[in-house]
Amino acid sequence: MEARKCLECDAKVVGRVDKKFCSDYCRNAFNNKVNKESKNLIRNTNNRLRKNYKVLTELNTSGKTKITRRKLFDKGFDFKFITSIYTTKTGNTYFYVYDQGYLELENELYLLVKQD
Repeated sequence: MEARKCLECDAKVVGRVDKKFCSDYCRNAFNNKVNKESKNLIRNTNNRLRKNYKVLTELNTSGKTKITRRKLFDKGFDFKFITSIYTTKTGNTYFYVYDQGYLELENELYLLVKQD
């Protein structure tokens, strides 16, 4: 019978027949390497969402605020990262980052709102 080797470090694997790693450390190290790219994408996306949420929260202290597109950009807001979209019966489209939202008005003005 052939000895089984750890997928991470090639050490001898002792134990159950379906065991693939010699230790928890090797199992975690192997899985972290395999999932590195997808974890980076998720981490970067969550960081951008967190930043957008922080910007909207800082600028919208009253629950409803009008602000310029320039001010949002200056604070580091990224319009590509949102969590949901809500379209009203009248056709207005609100973009949300969690419970903080914005509606594009005319002349590069935005209405910031907080969902209750």
